[in-house]
Amino acid sequence: MRRAPNLLSEVFRVSRAGMPARVAALTLCALALAACGKDEAPKADDEPKVSGETVQFPASVKVLPGIAGEAARTGGQRMLSLPGRLVWNEDKTVRVSTPFAGRVTEILVQPGTTVKAGQPLARLTSSDFGVAQADARKAAADNAVAAKALSRQRELYNAGVIAQKDLEQAQGDAARSAADLQRTQAALRQYGGAAGDGANRFALRSPIDGLVVERNINPGMELRPDQPPTAPLFLVTDPTTLWAQVDAGEADLGLFKPGVTVQLLSAAYPGETFPGTVVKIADYVDPTSRSIKVRLAVPNADRRLKAEMFVTARLQAASFEGIAVPSKAVFLADNRNYVFVRTAPNTFVRRPVKLGVSLPGVSEVIDGIKDGETVVTEGNLYLQDILRDATAVNKARAAAKQ
Repeated sequence: MRRAPNLLSEVFRVSRAGMPARVAALTLCALALAACGKDEAPKADDEPKVSGETVQFPASVKVLPGIAGEAARTGGQRMLSLPGRLVWNEDKTVRVSTPFAGRVTEILVQPGTTVKAGQPLARLTSSDFGVAQADARKAAADNAVAAKALSRQRELYNAGVIAQKDLEQAQGDAARSAADLQRTQAALRQYGGAAGDGANRFALRSPIDGLVVERNINPGMELRPDQPPTAPLFLVTDPTTLWAQVDAGEADLGLFKPGVTVQLLSAAYPGETFPGTVVKIADYVDPTSRSIKVRLAVPNADRRLKAEMFVTARLQAASFEGIAVPSKAVFLADNRNYVFVRTAPNTFVRRPVKLGVSLPGVSEVIDGIKDGETVVTEGNLYLQDILRDATAVNKARAAAKQ
């Protein structure tokens, strides 16, 4: 209760101010009575209450700063993330070069064109190819002459005009000319030409069915097989399958085995994953980065993925089926592991827990927590200090009573 002011002095002061003494006295008495009857507002009690292993804050505390929780869940896993890069499937990719020196006269396809095996990509004029054509024609003429000579010698031998050695000589000449014809014709077929084609005209052809994705050739360009360009003249590939080159650490090598499926993520398609299958593991470790190259086969039927894209490969490294809680929710006290569980908006209970598998950021709780319960992830040490201080005070009071 507040003390009332000295009424006589107040009356005297007010009277001197010009107010009648009787009126002033009555006014001040009323104020004094009002002041005496008004009690101070009680202070709010925000201190937490401790009972056993429970810490409870009053209902008047609407916000608990520094305390945050997260629900426990069933099962946990560690995902391994590795950098990677998409490249062409080299089993279905060819880089076209020229076997003859020559000059480019015509470009027949452009990047993005689908081609068939044997389809011409560009035409060249080549004196070297003209020489190969001439050799094939000469071999054909020599073979025809040798065949006729052999036929004539066989008739003479049957008539008894020539000796057997002359017939054998003619047979050898015919065999050599036939072999030379086969050699020259095979060379022309290998390069996609024929002896009867236009002189010195040569066509660069696609060896496979696929898509032209690069063209590094222009009309009038001089080409020489002994001085290849820095890039292929044409790059033809089948883009419906790609390879992913992933750099794996030595410690993670056991996770990669042929046939294992890996999920790939690309910044070009947020939230989407693309499957890849392990097909090859390098036989050596990079001495600088201490990583191992792992090759994945990546289906790309819709051709959304592009070569040279950077990707992230994700693979499950470990898992468990127990109750998973954030590792920061578990703390050690008196050589035991504990967590605080929020049982009500302002009530927290400390529970001892038995831990199982530990993964980065996640711990398995074998006993002490149920699925869906909220564990304290921030502020658990603050609650532990409150519990410890209250326990110490209770022990001191118990000792004082004795």
